[in-house]
Amino acid sequence: MKRRKFIQKASLSALAIAIGSEAVYAIPKGYTPLALQDPDPFKMFGLNEQMVVLNNKPWNIEAQAHLLNDAVTPNDKMFIRNNGIIPLNIDPKTWTLEIDGESVVTKKKYTLQDLKTKFKQHTYQLTLECGGNGRSEFDPPAKGNQWTVGAVHCANWTGVRLKDILEDVGHKKDAVYIGYHSADVHLSGDLNKEPISRGVPMSKALQDETLIAFQMNGKDIPIAHGYPLRLIAGGWPASASGKWLQRISIRNKVHDGTKMTGKAYRVPCEPVAPGEKVKDEDMCIIESMPVKSLITYPKTGAVLKEGRSLKINGHAWAGELEVKAMEFSIDFGATWKKCKLQKPVNRLAWQHFSAEVQLPQKGYYEVWARATDSQGKSQPMLLPGWNPKGYLNNACHRIAIKVK
Repeated sequence: MKRRKFIQKASLSALAIAIGSEAVYAIPKGYTPLALQDPDPFKMFGLNEQMVVLNNKPWNIEAQAHLLNDAVTPNDKMFIRNNGIIPLNIDPKTWTLEIDGESVVTKKKYTLQDLKTKFKQHTYQLTLECGGNGRSEFDPPAKGNQWTVGAVHCANWTGVRLKDILEDVGHKKDAVYIGYHSADVHLSGDLNKEPISRGVPMSKALQDETLIAFQMNGKDIPIAHGYPLRLIAGGWPASASGKWLQRISIRNKVHDGTKMTGKAYRVPCEPVAPGEKVKDEDMCIIESMPVKSLITYPKTGAVLKEGRSLKINGHAWAGELEVKAMEFSIDFGATWKKCKLQKPVNRLAWQHFSAEVQLPQKGYYEVWARATDSQGKSQPMLLPGWNPKGYLNNACHRIAIKVK
């Protein structure tokens, strides 16, 4: 019904944006064009059939924990988080990246060919996690997509370092932030509104691992993940990694684009009681994501024969930091045992852990996982402090096991 109302009220220009081109003939009243009828995201994005669709306007799709068992996340198991309409009719031959802003020395435009040939290319495994991953556990509930645990992935990203581009254009001493601008279209169809335009401080922009990427896992970035160009800022909320990248502004102030102000991607600067109203000025921007882990094998609900040990494995990450210790518990957190923990392939990549678990007798068990970062901070066993938008839930992941 919402789609039909949109068709009835939309201007011709808005319809053209939504469809991707102008309709040659008049669209009959009450008819929904095939291009606007609900598509199959599993076919459209090549997704594993066990992925979970949370929203289709815009597309927001998450993995289940057991789908994320690969060391490097494949395309068909990567969560999708969009804010607007995916741009259509992309021509990589004419695509450009413009660098501007109050603090740029020389404004410049680069073609994709310029980026690929004039700068050294780099590849990193980088962890991207939605700031709202785990939102479904908050009480009172927080508005937004009710992510469970699957809005995270770690892929190989190839591109050029943002710092090399910023060096090429030059930036003034007063530069404090960069902001991105992308080609996706606001859900209303209004070309004057940006669905999202976030950014990061210069210190993050100048890190070696902050990339302007054009490949994911050795191939062109899939359209749902930002083809043909994406900003990648690993270890921070994935909203900082702008898709369909067209422009970066070097700012002399904290970037004030869409979803950079108010309560978007912010948490209370000081702890608040559940359900408490918080003023915008008392909210702080999320930067490095907190320490977290995920058991990816076995799938929750597994049944084990008595007398057999249980092998578990998964991943752990800690935003800008490294995970230094990984533990598991089978007695609801009363005692903990160490897991084997691998070093990250590179900074900001997730780390793999494994353990052999002994379950002493028949019955029901829960296996809990807990990571500790390089500064000694561990995951909380249950939901951490409440916040209005349901961000940064890094409670211990748990799977259920039965021994028969």
